[in-house]
Amino acid sequence: MKINDILSVLEEVGPLSLSDEFCRKLNAYDNSGIIIKSSEEVNGALFSLDLSHKAVARAKSLGYNLIVTHHPAIYHAVRRLDAVTDPNASAIPECIKEGISVISMHLNFDTAPQGIDYHLMKGLGGQDAQILIELNGGGYGRIYDIRPQNFKEYFNNVKQTFSTERAICFGKDRLIQRVASFCGAGCDDKSIAFAYKNNVDVFVSSELREHEIAALTANGINVIVLTHYASENYGFNKIYQSIKEKLKLPSEYFCDDELL
Repeated sequence: MKINDILSVLEEVGPLSLSDEFCRKLNAYDNSGIIIKSSEEVNGALFSLDLSHKAVARAKSLGYNLIVTHHPAIYHAVRRLDAVTDPNASAIPECIKEGISVISMHLNFDTAPQGIDYHLMKGLGGQDAQILIELNGGGYGRIYDIRPQNFKEYFNNVKQTFSTERAICFGKDRLIQRVASFCGAGCDDKSIAFAYKNNVDVFVSSELREHEIAALTANGINVIVLTHYASENYGFNKIYQSIKEKLKLPSEYFCDDELL
């Protein structure tokens, strides 16, 4: 199967135009698509949230010559690579040396109709949602109702669903039924205002700062902080499971448990 055919299958989930639309709308930046092209033909694909030395080692051991990542393997201009103090910096030259291509599907997979932010909502118990940033057929940032339950019970269910013990929570153990969620580092003034406006009980995201947690809890909103990896690995794996048969080549999903 050719690398452009793989890209076409990936774009059935989240077209690159979604990333372009998101960047235009929010004056943001992304670098999705084919990042490293070492050959036209693909003999196997490893899916990994990040391009890490662990992922490259796994692809090599399987004999695969393509890694599909969520986070862009190259984001901004590369000015230097320090493989001595940063092991992951060796991943890019190692891919080139070993003839491994890399495709990264970032904001387009975040915002796809059944993308990573959508699957975060599903994993958190939501169905239909109000969307903060609406795009053509997709969006980012969701608010939705869940089955009424005590917060402690809900938090334990979240840790189990997302296979993590590194999540932390803030707020009183009380009945909750309305959730706001944002995959990755999605906490900012707009997302917090969105939560306030829609009377949510729980705010879920990653990389929240102390003053943001304090403001949310002071306004009666409980908080769950997932690791960035856990909040996005769940949905990226769901996407892989949904398309692996369409790839028509050997493939595997790689999860770095140390980051969950």
